[in-house]
Amino acid sequence: MKHGKKYNDSAKLIEAGKFYDVDEAVAVAVKTATAKFDETVEIHVRLGVDSRHADQQVRGAVVLPNGTGKTIRTLVFAKGDKADAAKEAGSDYVGAEELVAKIQNENWLDFDVVIASPDMMGVVGRLGKVLGPRGLMPTPKAGTVTPDVAKAVVEAKAGKIEYRLDKTNIIHCPIGKVSFGPEKLQENFDALMNAIIKAKPAATKGQYIKSCTIATTMGPGVKLNVAKFGA
Repeated sequence: MKHGKKYNDSAKLIEAGKFYDVDEAVAVAVKTATAKFDETVEIHVRLGVDSRHADQQVRGAVVLPNGTGKTIRTLVFAKGDKADAAKEAGSDYVGAEELVAKIQNENWLDFDVVIASPDMMGVVGRLGKVLGPRGLMPTPKAGTVTPDVAKAVVEAKAGKIEYRLDKTNIIHCPIGKVSFGPEKLQENFDALMNAIIKAKPAATKGQYIKSCTIATTMGPGVKLNVAKFGA
């Protein structure tokens, strides 16, 4: 794969073969950002688990202390008092069957997080084929199926992100924008990594965190020294 001049110039800032400590890695990643927009900073964590086994799944959610830098649009499925509470909490969309129909008939997907009260899951379940592949299906594990929909809305808007393994046993997650600066990005990194370490399945054998790379949207990856995580 050929890369452009900017990418190649950025790659020169990274020492070949070096595994960086977190603070250094974040600082270098920020320096590699050369795009004209505020690039997202992501981490990619490869775990020593097998996602094909139910007892080795790693999935959860964590509120990043400094948010993600993205304006999150929430959709809440609820009725009665819970619907009122969701509206008060600032949810962008609140409704029930009529929103299911809108999604099914109009392919409407102008939202980033879907939250549902438990009594609505029978209705929301009809959207499995639409929301599931996009990672938008509410789940108790991610805290998006909950009686306290108002709290879930507040957390989503404050920067709560979901982390989950893909088929290659890697977790891909944003930890903020380049404009946050290294200090805030590291605080977000620490919060996410601590959550991933705490979610270590009991069935895991050997090294849990195999590798970790941090990169900006358009920049090269910076490899981290995972021995420091002790997992």
